Amino acid sequence: MNKIIKIVFLFFAIASFAQNDSTKVYKKRVLESTEVDFLMSYYKQDGNNASVTGGIGTEELTDITPTIVVSYPLNDDDVLTVDVGISAYTSASSSNLNPWDSSGASGGGDDDDDDDDDFGNRAVGVGVEGSPWVASSGASEADTWVGGSVTYSHSSDNRNFIWTGHASFSAEYDYTSIGFGGSIAKLFNEKNTELNIGAQVYLDTWSPQYPTELDSYLETSGNLNNGFFSGVSIWDQNGSEIDKSGNSGTIWSPENYNYINDKARNSYSVSVSFSQILSKRAQGAIFFDLVQQNGWLANPMQRVYFSDKENYYIGNPESIPVYTTNENTNVFHLADDIERLPDTRIKTPIGLRFNYFINEYLSLRTYYRYYFDDWGVNSHTVNIEMPIKISDKFTLYPSFRYYTQTAADYFAPYNEHLSTDQYYTSDYDLSKFDANQYGFGVSYTDIFTKAHIWKFGIKNVDLRFHQYNRSNGLSAWIVSGAIKFIMQ
Repeated sequence: MNKIIKIVFLFFAIASFAQNDSTKVYKKRVLESTEVDFLMSYYKQDGNNASVTGGIGTEELTDITPTIVVSYPLNDDDVLTVDVGISAYTSASSSNLNPWDSSGASGGGDDDDDDDDDFGNRAVGVGVEGSPWVASSGASEADTWVGGSVTYSHSSDNRNFIWTGHASFSAEYDYTSIGFGGSIAKLFNEKNTELNIGAQVYLDTWSPQYPTELDSYLETSGNLNNGFFSGVSIWDQNGSEIDKSGNSGTIWSPENYNYINDKARNSYSVSVSFSQILSKRAQGAIFFDLVQQNGWLANPMQRVYFSDKENYYIGNPESIPVYTTNENTNVFHLADDIERLPDTRIKTPIGLRFNYFINEYLSLRTYYRYYFDDWGVNSHTVNIEMPIKISDKFTLYPSFRYYTQTAADYFAPYNEHLSTDQYYTSDYDLSKFDANQYGFGVSYTDIFTKAHIWKFGIKNVDLRFHQYNRSNGLSAWIVSGAIKFIMQ
């Protein structure tokens, strides 16, 4: 009898404790333990429409991007995530900010301040060569982007309300960015329906780098016999050397050009998404973003050439007739100005997602987005991925993406803008083009994390490859990998 009384008493005691502190007994943690993701990608591209050299020239670029993401559960409801990465690239196009520098940033020129207006090892009076089709070895040939973000997320006891806040910072040699924002998510209908609203702010600042000839033109107040231009021959379109003093005719004079004053670029965005589980097999979502940008939205590194201005060159005049082909390896067209674009832009993407579970081996993931902005760009994106589960641990990910866009109102190819235009760019990212991307990936998942490295169990390994081709000739590929560890 006493044993029964003790058991009944113990039962009510446990029930009372659970009722008074139910969150500690029954509430599942948002994140059970610390997770660490290591990500790495290698990207390579090539093409013939480099924007730094006015819409023609090599676009060869390589980029390697290691990243680490750590998600740490502060308690049952709160998760802190830290994301840190770098992007180290070499760019033939960017190197031609100074196409005449064959010495590199520390190649023994007159100074070692890494300015792109240094002229390498050129002695005064010696002929020089440069080409949009040949990479130089100046300071802008390579750079490293460094960035990181911190995100704090809190979930309500019933997990039907989640708010998130984050801050970020990134920098490279000519640009810095500070960002912050947050979002709220509300789940309804036994978590079958979700509404998410977010806002982001990015406050960016240029440290402008200008094409060498334009920068030097202002430094010498237009005197082509001083500074950078001292002892250097300038040729007209016919390959005749000009009188740089202007006594016998016209000379190269980029009168539209001046330094930028507003070095800020600010972006503000609001996003809304709504997702719904439609059935046991289907899920759909719709999203809408509104982005406003203001400040200096052009790139000061990118040259522009005017069709109503005479052409002038530095280098080998015999190569002028083949300037726009890769046969040209030793002559360079002096710029008329840098890219100039409106100081405001409003961008609006609207999209849909639909995922369908076909069977235990095959799923379908689809995505469509329509985009438009007030610069005249309209685009459509369609993406299809079909995960194929070949075992309990391995899944294959074939995918295809199609993209098409119209040209911005301010785009024109090399040497086709007019000097009377207010805005102009020859950046082919703002041109009309179609693009296809083919991808394939494989994923290994072990929910029991049997494999270990020190105190970390390996939960997931991903490896993916994508091939990208544009109708304007740009081609690229990227291979990426990720490993997710769970601390045990």
